[in-house]
Amino acid sequence: MTQQEIISSIQELMRNFFKNDALTISMATSANDIDDWDSLNHMTLISEIEKKFNVQFEFFEIMDFENIGELVNSIQTKL
Repeated sequence: MTQQEIISSIQELMRNFFKNDALTISMATSANDIDDWDSLNHMTLISEIEKKFNVQFEFFEIMDFENIGELVNSIQTKL
């Protein structure tokens, strides 16, 4: 799966999660860029992403993600 395919899937998931059909993400997008993305939503969102891609992240790995790019890279290595 390519980075763009993963980003597109995550973007669709995030649009549903945050109830914002106009939401657009890039490799540089971080929680600071999305108003409703707080620490509680972060954990729930990561759980949804794990389900979608059938991957499992370690707790410290999750806490170290600084942007979508790091998340995408991690997903690619786990697939």
